[in-house]
Amino acid sequence: MNIELPFWRNASPKRKRIYSTAFIFVLALLVVFIGVLVPLSPQEEQLVNNQVNQTLIQGQASNSLAPSIFLNNFLLCLAMFIPLAGLPVGLFIMFSSGQAFRAIFDVVTASGVSNASVQNIQPSTAVLLLVAFGLTFIFEFVSYAIGMTESIWLFRRLTQRRWDELKITAILIGVVALLLTLGAIVETWAVSLPL
Repeated sequence: MNIELPFWRNASPKRKRIYSTAFIFVLALLVVFIGVLVPLSPQEEQLVNNQVNQTLIQGQASNSLAPSIFLNNFLLCLAMFIPLAGLPVGLFIMFSSGQAFRAIFDVVTASGVSNASVQNIQPSTAVLLLVAFGLTFIFEFVSYAIGMTESIWLFRRLTQRRWDELKITAILIGVVALLLTLGAIVETWAVSLPL
């Protein structure tokens, strides 16, 4: 079964990369959403929430939150560059992230903290938080999509003995490092805002 995709067949290699990355980006969002729909037990939810809070508290206390966030995200993203294996590894990480989002949301709403906090947030602070978390989301998810997409491109090009793909991979790792650095800085700033 051979499906003709004229937009793909007529596209330049650069455009094919963009299409591939956009497809993987949407797939990653879908997998995160599926992860959000899969509930954890209350004990697992509390464990995830405690781990995140402990990381935040330790990072803020030692002034190393941004480097910790960057290092965690960069190492995860590097795993996504592994030829062919990077896509399933990345999708598993996305699924786990969705479960973690759900766990934190469930713990926070069950504790009743969210209602009191929301009422005390100034509108300008709320807008800044939304922009900051939106930027963080874009920086991180675009980086992950680049890594997962490149794992497929790298596998394909290496099987074709097209070694110039290694140079492209190195450039993309640099781009991802820049995006994740910006994301870590914005995320650190956002979680440090007084509510």
